[in-house]
Amino acid sequence: MFTSIALRAVLKSSAGVLRKSGALCSDVSVKTCSSALLSGPRVSCVPGSFAVQPPMRHYARGAKKKKIVPESHLSDLLPTMMKMDYAAVPLAQTTDDLVKRLLSLELACHSEKLQLKKEQLIVKVQRDETDRSSVEVKVAILTARIRNYKEHLQIHHKDKANKRRMLMAIDQRKKLLKHLRLVRYEAFERVCEQLGITYTFPPEYYRRVTRRWLAKKDFCIKVFKEVQKQKAEQRQKMKGNAATTETAKTEPVESTQKTV
Repeated sequence: MFTSIALRAVLKSSAGVLRKSGALCSDVSVKTCSSALLSGPRVSCVPGSFAVQPPMRHYARGAKKKKIVPESHLSDLLPTMMKMDYAAVPLAQTTDDLVKRLLSLELACHSEKLQLKKEQLIVKVQRDETDRSSVEVKVAILTARIRNYKEHLQIHHKDKANKRRMLMAIDQRKKLLKHLRLVRYEAFERVCEQLGITYTFPPEYYRRVTRRWLAKKDFCIKVFKEVQKQKAEQRQKMKGNAATTETAKTEPVESTQKTV
């Protein structure tokens, strides 16, 4: 009885000692593992396990590339210039600086600047001071509009509506320049020089050759030739009928002459 009680007490005390030693070992292993993570790549504390991977290096990020801002076609307009509506007013030139600043292009919107730019281009190519409807003036207005669309699309390249408007304006200007080149070549050269337009000839008509298109072309040629043959036969018949009618008219006249 007493021996069994003594054995139980010894076993309990040995179990407590083993638990304390296990806790100490775990603390030591955690500390050594953390030191291994901080110091570098080392073998793990526990035998038979995998090696600890080295810590990740955080490299410095590359410098961001600056976006290239396209040069505006309105950059030659000075901010001290007066707006178009107040440029010819003499009172606007004699007012104080604050009012001049309010009436200048420094605080003007984009549409007002574009209107002034159109006026500058019109002055370069117009025939006289009252010219507002000639071909040269229309080309100048379309040129300012096209450059404005182009500048807008360089920033907002997904704007399909304005891209379509720009292409329509380019086609319209091309037609006007073609007409002006045929009618007044000197004015055409002067407009291209003053507005900085490079006129390029349209490309020749090109169509991708397919078997269907070739078969259709051959069939159309055959039909055309048959129609031409039928027309030639009809012309010959008409000529033969005309000749017979003429001979029929001349025969009774000759018979009457013989009887006389």
